[in-house]
Amino acid sequence: MPALMSCTNTMGLRGRKLRWTITAISVIGFSLFGYDQGLMSGIITAQQFNDEFPATGGDSHRTTVIQGAVVSCYELGCFFGAVFTLFRGEKIGRRPLMLLGAVLMVIGAIISVTPFKGHWALGQFVVGRVVSGLGNGMNTATIPVWQSEMSKPKNRGLLVNLEGTFIAVGTLWAYWIVFGTSYAQTSVQWRFPIAFQIVFAFVIFAGAFFLPESPRWLIAQGRSDEAKQVLFALEGDAANKEEIESEAKVIRDTIDKTGGQGGLSELFTNGKTQHFRRMLIGASTQFFQQFTGCNAAIYYSTVLFQTSLNQPRRLSLVLGGVFATVYALSTIPSFFTIEKLGRRKLFLIGATGQGIAFTITMACLAAPENENNAKGAAVGLYLFIFFFAWSVLQLPWVYPPEINPLRTRTAAVSVSTCTNWICNFAVVMFTPLFISSTRWGAYLFFALMNFLWIPIIYFFYPETAGRRLEEIDLIFAKAHIEHKPAYRVAKEMPKLSAAEIEAEAEKIGLFEPMLDTEASASTVDSTSSRSGDASDHASIANNKA
Repeated sequence: MPALMSCTNTMGLRGRKLRWTITAISVIGFSLFGYDQGLMSGIITAQQFNDEFPATGGDSHRTTVIQGAVVSCYELGCFFGAVFTLFRGEKIGRRPLMLLGAVLMVIGAIISVTPFKGHWALGQFVVGRVVSGLGNGMNTATIPVWQSEMSKPKNRGLLVNLEGTFIAVGTLWAYWIVFGTSYAQTSVQWRFPIAFQIVFAFVIFAGAFFLPESPRWLIAQGRSDEAKQVLFALEGDAANKEEIESEAKVIRDTIDKTGGQGGLSELFTNGKTQHFRRMLIGASTQFFQQFTGCNAAIYYSTVLFQTSLNQPRRLSLVLGGVFATVYALSTIPSFFTIEKLGRRKLFLIGATGQGIAFTITMACLAAPENENNAKGAAVGLYLFIFFFAWSVLQLPWVYPPEINPLRTRTAAVSVSTCTNWICNFAVVMFTPLFISSTRWGAYLFFALMNFLWIPIIYFFYPETAGRRLEEIDLIFAKAHIEHKPAYRVAKEMPKLSAAEIEAEAEKIGLFEPMLDTEASASTVDSTSSRSGDASDHASIANNKA
C-alpha cells in the first residue's frame, strides 16, 4: 500500500502515454464540472422531484426562490472549495486535494440521492449539493494546475481548449441522461442522474491515486529526487539524465528567484508591475462571463423553454438536449481560432454575438405571444450558446494566468476563479426570479451587460496570444512608464526573443536579468512557462462550463 500511495506512481506508463493518461483524467474532471452544470435544468421541474420536495413545485414566488436556492447552493459550495484551495492548496499538494475533492463529491452525491419525503428531505438535498460543490471547487482549482505542471508549454492552448470542450460535453451528457430518465415513473427519474456523477468522481480518485504528483510542487517542497523520477517518466525513453538535472535546476532556480508565490497583499500593489490592475482585468473576464448570461442559459435552458416559451415539458427536454448538443459541437472552432484570431478579438466577437443573440430573444418575448415569436426566441438562445462555446467559454480560463505575473499568478488566478463561482451563484440564484417577474427583462439585462463589456475589452484588454509570459510584464511596465493604455503598447511592441526581453527589462528596471546567455534565457522561458503553467490554467477548467 505505501508503494501505491507514492508520489511517483505512473501505472507503469512513460512519456506520451503517461501525459495522455494525465490529460484523460483531467478532462474527465472537467466533464464532471459540465455535467453538474447541466444536471438540474431538467430535474428541478420534474414531477417525481417535485413530489419528493413539494416546496420546489408550483408557480408561486416562494417556489421560484426555493428553486433558485436549491440550484445555486452548489455554486456556493464550489466557491468555498476554491477559497480553501487558495489558502491551503500549495501546502497540501495537488494529488491529496484531488483525492479529497473526489471523496467529497461521492459523499455529496450519496447525501443528495438518499432523502425521502417528510424527513427534512429538502434540507438534506441542499446539504448534499453544497458538499458536492466543495469537492468540485477543489477539483476545478487543482486539476488544471496538476495537469499543466506536467505538460509541455507548446500544449498550453490545446489543453485549455480540451478542458473547455469537455465542460460542454459533460453538460451534453447531463441533458440527455435527464431526458432518458424522464420516462421513469419513480424517483429514479431524478436519483439516477445525480448518482451518476459518482462514476466521474471514482475515475478522478483513481487517477489521483495511481498517477504522480506535480514535479514542480515536489521541488518546491524540497523533494527533488522524487521530482526527477517524475520528470524522467514524463520524458519517457527519450529522457536524458543531464537534461532532467538541468530542468530540475531551472525549476528550482525559478522558485528561488521569485521567492515563491506572493501573498494576497501583493495583489493590491501597482507601480511597474501593475499587480492590482492585472488582477482586476483577469477577474473581470470571469465576472462578465457570468453576468452576460451563460449559466442562466445553461442551468435553466429546459426551464426557459418550458416557462418563457410555453413549450410542453417533453418538448422542452428535447430542446434542452439539442441546446446542449449545439453547445458541445460549437466548441470545435475554438481549437482553430484561439491562437489565430487572438484573445482580444475573440472576446470582442463573443460579447457582440452574445449581445445580439439575447436582443433577439428579448425582442421576440416582448412581442405578442405566438408560435413564430416563440421560435424566434429559441433561435436567440441557440445563437447565444453558439457564440459562447467558441469564444467566452475558454477565454476567462486562458487570459487571467497570461495577464498576471509569475509572482502573483497563483493568488490572482485563484481570485479570478473565486469570482467565477460567486458570480455563478448570484446569476443562478436570481435568474428564476428575474424570469418569473418579467418574461423578457432578464434577456434585456444580459444583452446590455454584453454590450457594456465591449468597450471594457477594447480599452483595457491587451492581446497576449503568441507572446512569452514575460513579455506581458514588459507591456504593463511600459504602459505605466509611458502613460499609455496597455492594449496600445501591446499593439505597437513587436514580439521579442528571450534575450530581448531580458535586455528591455533590465533597461526599464523591471526585474533582475534571468541568466547570462540567450540560450539559457530560452531555457528559463520554456521551463518557467511549464513551471508557471499551473497558474496558466487555474482554474480551469473543470469545465470549467
